[in-house]
Amino acid sequence: MHPFLLATLKANETIYDALKNIHPQEWYHKNEIGAGGDISCGFDLFAEKIFYEHLNHFGSIESEESGVMNKGDTKIIIDPIDGSDNALSRFGYFGTSVAYINAEGVLEHAMVCNLATLEVFWISVSSKPQHGKLFQNKWMPIEVNNYSQIGIFERAYAYPSIVQALHDNNIKFRSPGALALSLAYARWVDFVLFVGPFRIYDVAAGLALCEGLEVIIQKDYAIVSKEKDIALKIEQIINSIL
Repeated sequence: MHPFLLATLKANETIYDALKNIHPQEWYHKNEIGAGGDISCGFDLFAEKIFYEHLNHFGSIESEESGVMNKGDTKIIIDPIDGSDNALSRFGYFGTSVAYINAEGVLEHAMVCNLATLEVFWISVSSKPQHGKLFQNKWMPIEVNNYSQIGIFERAYAYPSIVQALHDNNIKFRSPGALALSLAYARWVDFVLFVGPFRIYDVAAGLALCEGLEVIIQKDYAIVSKEKDIALKIEQIINSIL
């Protein structure tokens, strides 16, 4: 594994170790609106600090919370906590998202981690997407799940007309609330759908892990699926509504 990914893995393990203790009260404290447009909580800023300590010597870090934090020819895009509201609600679908972009603008490495389950997904220019768990150092290719019964529709609550249309077409889905994680799971579900504006922090690492899948990205939505027919059917449904 590349040194950058090893350092990212260590940062995730440090954050997870901190989770084993009772949440300090300040982790719940709401702060100012971060660079990504959401209000940062103490947990977001705690995780950001850990990533900065582990990764700042690799290049310029751009975080959803604090924006650009230092200088460098390469760029590291991080969402310190993907699914912050889930984390603070003790709902087991939250994690971290990190992407490394070289000086030529090419994404070379990416890692997404589910801190609730210890699952880690990563990809590098020298490797296909890999899957494992924190603290185990055992990796295997992310295989496609051919028995999936559901997709993922992030931000479904904001688009009831699309929800109804999917229901009318017998398309089942869940809406767990952490886009980078959902993209990391794209090989294990029927599809991942996101409608509305999205930011680089949300998708940089997650989309990198979708290499080889059917990916449709438009201004107002993004669809990822292991099956081209599914992706096109969902696109047709969305275009009939938006």
